Amino acid sequence: METPHSPVPTQTDAQLSCRTQLISQSPPQTVGSPPNDMKDVSNSTRHSRPTAYPKKRPSPHGVSKTRKQQSPLCPPLHVVRKSPRNARAEHLALRQRDAHIQALRREGVYLEEDYREEIQFYMHEMERYTMSSTASMDQQPEIRWHMRPCLVDFLVEVHFTFRLRPETLYLTLNIIDRYVSRRIVYVKHYQLVGCAALWIAAKFEDAKERVPTVQDLAQICRETYDESAFIQMEGHVLATIQWTLGHPTAEAWLRVLCCGSYIEDTKVQHVARFLMEITLFYREFVQYTPSSIALGALTLARYLCGKSRRIFEETEECLDIVEHLDNRLAKHVNDLSETLVKKYSYAFYSKAGDVCRTILLRRRPFQASSHRYSTHDPHPRVLVKSQYTNERIDHGVRSLGRHARYTYQSDIL
Repeated sequence: METPHSPVPTQTDAQLSCRTQLISQSPPQTVGSPPNDMKDVSNSTRHSRPTAYPKKRPSPHGVSKTRKQQSPLCPPLHVVRKSPRNARAEHLALRQRDAHIQALRREGVYLEEDYREEIQFYMHEMERYTMSSTASMDQQPEIRWHMRPCLVDFLVEVHFTFRLRPETLYLTLNIIDRYVSRRIVYVKHYQLVGCAALWIAAKFEDAKERVPTVQDLAQICRETYDESAFIQMEGHVLATIQWTLGHPTAEAWLRVLCCGSYIEDTKVQHVARFLMEITLFYREFVQYTPSSIALGALTLARYLCGKSRRIFEETEECLDIVEHLDNRLAKHVNDLSETLVKKYSYAFYSKAGDVCRTILLRRRPFQASSHRYSTHDPHPRVLVKSQYTNERIDHGVRSLGRHARYTYQSDIL
């Protein structure tokens, strides 16, 4: 039995031509592209589902934090945790260091942190180049080492009277030592050489209004020399040392050491300056470089003030200087220059002179021998014999200005 077929719809010629025209006007589809009748939702805005932890808004200060945070139980290796006490101590040390550097800049001393290593390398080269020779100074026909304390005492008083910079005094003694190492100096010209060296150093280091004039120098020397003699000696000294005045002094090295990673107390710095000026009086300290003298004086000053030692900074020369100073002060603490002690007895220098004399009379010795790394000695003070054992009291020191007939307990070469 045949079922009746449903009628098949037929398309007219007009419908076929219209459909063909629409297909020809549509763009061709590439492989993988969606059909034309599908909706493109790539650019449409979609509303995300509400979550329990909404997304954080960006910080208004421009600081964005990462979502992934380290566990407090397992901190990263490159981060060092600091306790609040250490953090406060470090912050306080940085503030003190900045304040100290600003105070030095107000005084005209500039410390460039970016070129610190290069500056120190150049200072080491210059201090070796501008050293004097004790062997040549020993060959002087008239000048003897027991006359040196009298000249240094005179220069310390003149330096303090004119309020000159600390570097001026050390540069003065360096100029004198270099001149005496190369020229024969008679006793009658010894004070003239000292005044000419002080005049040169003051012109190089100090402000113009503080430099003493020729009339001042002649008056200080009680008219012993004419004014023209100072001018002639100035030219002769400069020609002898070949106009080389860039000597890194012990004062400059002390400021470098005190403005490093550790800021020293003001009292420690003043005691170190007092000990450094003591080294200007005696022969055994002339052979050492200013950097070693500054480090040795600072090491002993820290010990006298009850501070801890920095063994990693101490060198062999530094410990030798400390030993020389310790032996010298142990024997002659009451025979120090009265001018120097009076200079450091003011509150401006933290009364370093009186403090040192008081501590040296009742303290234990600094251990700088085979057990030199021990800060405490169980035995009481024992006076160790110095390497210069042949000592006497010289009662006939020749007059140098108004410092006449001083009594010094000194060494015989």
